[in-house]
Amino acid sequence: MNKLTGKSGVMERIAEENTILTRRTLEELGLSLGSCSTGDVYNILIKRLTHMDEHLYNFLGKPDLSKTALVCAKICETAFALNKPKPGFFIKKEKAIQMLEKFTPQNLLNHFGYGTVAELVKKQGFEQVFSALRFAQDEAWMHKFFDEAYNELTAGDFEEREVELRVLEPQWLDVAEKFLEKKYHNVSHLKELGIIFVIPLKIDTPGETLRLFTLILHYLNEVPFYSKLFRKFSSEADFTIKLKSLLRGDVSEAPLPNENSLRIVQRYLAKDDPNDFRLLEPHFNPEAEHWYKAEGDLGKIGTFLGAGGKAFGYWQGLDFVGDFFSDGISGKTDEELISFDLIDLVMSLVKKGEIKYLYHQQEALWNKIFIEYLGRDKIEELVEKNIIEGFIPLEVALTGSRS
Repeated sequence: MNKLTGKSGVMERIAEENTILTRRTLEELGLSLGSCSTGDVYNILIKRLTHMDEHLYNFLGKPDLSKTALVCAKICETAFALNKPKPGFFIKKEKAIQMLEKFTPQNLLNHFGYGTVAELVKKQGFEQVFSALRFAQDEAWMHKFFDEAYNELTAGDFEEREVELRVLEPQWLDVAEKFLEKKYHNVSHLKELGIIFVIPLKIDTPGETLRLFTLILHYLNEVPFYSKLFRKFSSEADFTIKLKSLLRGDVSEAPLPNENSLRIVQRYLAKDDPNDFRLLEPHFNPEAEHWYKAEGDLGKIGTFLGAGGKAFGYWQGLDFVGDFFSDGISGKTDEELISFDLIDLVMSLVKKGEIKYLYHQQEALWNKIFIEYLGRDKIEELVEKNIIEGFIPLEVALTGSRS
């Protein structure tokens, strides 16, 4: 990368920045780098997040997800005040209903006692029904629906419309239980329909409000990212093939074409296999960028919270930060990596420390390296251009762009 970009000392500067940010953060929290144990660091970070979570919970009116209308009004209003996406390029609602009529969601029809898809959508609402497909229909049905119904889509089946954010009605909880057992959170999205939805699970665990709200902010960045790509590829003959690749989040399993190639990793591979070989190769993760932007959006909430909102403002710059700390026991030399990434810490808080997450920080660090070499705007441009192929040919991409 030094030779390709004409830049040197990048890795050293990142390491130095990591140390500076680690020291500064610990000092702000009352600790001193070099004299604190793993437990000290982890506990003080979790304590800060617990306080933030409580503050956010109170600011949002102590949300009770069983009272859908009131909850959605406050959560949606706040999220959109922090980041209101432009209209996106999504499947027309009438086309989506036609697709569903060809592949009847029998589980949903049986659950409500309806005879037709038209009746189901009319009485339960478009957003509610299509969100519920994720957890009401079995995996075989979902695969068939995606593999066959989506093959019929053309660019003419898409339209420009607003991104929608919905808290599902409480009646969906019984249907959703199986889905929630498989997921780490109760917020999801439908990229192709421009819908972000929340399953109304009771908020009764420290960290739940912060996790829910940051996930919403994350999807408010991710959905427009993919919508832009749908629009970009809509004029191409193989639009449907590219659309389905984007929706699957394809990550090539092929070897890197050469030493000057950068793999594009659309998903957090470590969730499925922490030993995936692709995690050790040079790569860039767009999802980590969505989190970076979401953390920036979260920081804006300080304008609503006054002095108490300061703690929300400095996490964006810590996404790649982590360091090794000893356990503090005399004679022991083992060290443990602690992530300072907001999302790793929030997920760990919700799990009550049973799992200490690291993969968000690790992916953010890979991104940080290539952002420092290429610039954020340039790397995003290269990702959009090469996301279907799965690799960025750096030598070709950087021809004539050295600074």
